[in-house]
Amino acid sequence: MNITRRGLMAAASTAPLLMRASDALAQGITPRRGGILTTVLNPEPPVLQMGVNNQGPTLVAASKIFESLLTYSPTLEPIPMLAKSWTISEDGREYVFKLQENVKFHDGQPMTADDVVFSIMKFHMELAPRARTVFQNIDVCEAADPHTLRITLKKPFQPFLLMFDATACCIVPKHIFDGTDFRTNPVNARPIGTGPFKFTEWQRGNFIRLDRFDGYWKPNRPYLDAIIYRIVPDSQSRRLALETGQVLLTQANDIEPFDVPQLRARPNLTVETKGWEYMSPLSWMEINHRVGPLGDPRVRKAMSMAIDRNFIVNRLWFGVGKAATGPISSTTRFYDPNVKLAPFDVRAANQLLDAAGLKPNAQGVRATLKHLMLPYGEIWTRLSEYLRQSMRQIGIQLEMESTDAGGWSRRIGAWEYETSINFLYQLGDPTLGVERSYVSNNIQKVTFTNTGGYANPKVDELFFAARDAADAPTRQRHFTEVTKILVEEVPQIWLMELTFPTIYDKKLHNVITTGTGVHTGFDDMFLAS
Repeated sequence: MNITRRGLMAAASTAPLLMRASDALAQGITPRRGGILTTVLNPEPPVLQMGVNNQGPTLVAASKIFESLLTYSPTLEPIPMLAKSWTISEDGREYVFKLQENVKFHDGQPMTADDVVFSIMKFHMELAPRARTVFQNIDVCEAADPHTLRITLKKPFQPFLLMFDATACCIVPKHIFDGTDFRTNPVNARPIGTGPFKFTEWQRGNFIRLDRFDGYWKPNRPYLDAIIYRIVPDSQSRRLALETGQVLLTQANDIEPFDVPQLRARPNLTVETKGWEYMSPLSWMEINHRVGPLGDPRVRKAMSMAIDRNFIVNRLWFGVGKAATGPISSTTRFYDPNVKLAPFDVRAANQLLDAAGLKPNAQGVRATLKHLMLPYGEIWTRLSEYLRQSMRQIGIQLEMESTDAGGWSRRIGAWEYETSINFLYQLGDPTLGVERSYVSNNIQKVTFTNTGGYANPKVDELFFAARDAADAPTRQRHFTEVTKILVEEVPQIWLMELTFPTIYDKKLHNVITTGTGVHTGFDDMFLAS
């Protein structure tokens, strides 16, 4: 096998990155072993088995239980995890990963290359639509020996290494899952991974406890004794718990954006917005194209033009984030700043609906649509209320519906909605995190696929061409062209590039060390006065 310079650099130069980041963040303080991190989780997830469920709260907590081959720097360079090194052939088709030795699952069984092969080719191929579309390009995935994994692709795939974060492809125990129904396996209630913390207890509606895994493969890690995720549904109670020191860390949706300015002013707290570089979450108004007028691109475009995204960013999110300009986030590769949505213009939106033949009745109502609110906190309720007001300006009436996190996921996956709110992670590359929502071969009754039912053969063609292209300039050309079509047809109404705040007590160190932020294992996090 010929080894590329890129492969050699990947194997040799990334190992120190995490150490340097940790040393810098620790500010010269020697890590101390011991202590319990108490944090919050909102909303309460249905399960903690990644793959079976991939909603945000599941990924936050379960990323302490599970690991994958790699993690990523803030600039999305791969960093070794369960793979200690790797090489890539000159033709870009063969990847050989050397695995860490002495890695054990939480039940004491050793992790080997067989577990990695099973996780990639069976577990995630069955459960994860996003992983399936990538891993279908694998020709051979085999264990060359217990600590060597060899993957040969059918054809080169430029973003392949970005698929090996724990949130995208966690490594699960073959001896537990093989031959079972992955979705109903009893271990899903007490998940078993290789991460620095093992599942201990879950009192529904109260807390989840993870304890240090004493058999963890990194020497003397983790530093913390345990992590306790408190389930606190009320947003003001979460803020009070942080202010009073009852919890030391909040992340993602835990703190409402309108509370962030006051928390920034507290001398004992740090507010950090880094650590979302890999995720690059983009929110949108989820549209079911099967419902009445929503199949007409003129109607969707008019609805998009009725929304003041700067109001959303500045008045609802208090500047934490930025207005979306299309389907690709500005922090994701191949974003084109020259291709943007039609601007906020209520008058033009009404004219577009008139041209579409959607006439108002005597009460000024053109259409009535149901709106399933996203149950992730008060800010999302406020966003839905703002959208109801915006749609009223163009004669579209939204009727609000509510459910819990599990019910929301089930209904979106079953197409049992008309409009809703959603946000998806873009995972460093449009092929990995954007394509899945718009290509017609991914119209499935599975959450986080093309649940809206949008279909355009030209869009399919361009996304697939970008997927297959071997060089970045060609991929950029295809992504720019597909973005032009999407911003014209508006299959989903993109709203905002989210930048979730991570807020923590200053006695907590090494909180954000990678481009995946709070979705890492926290093995190097420690408490110091």
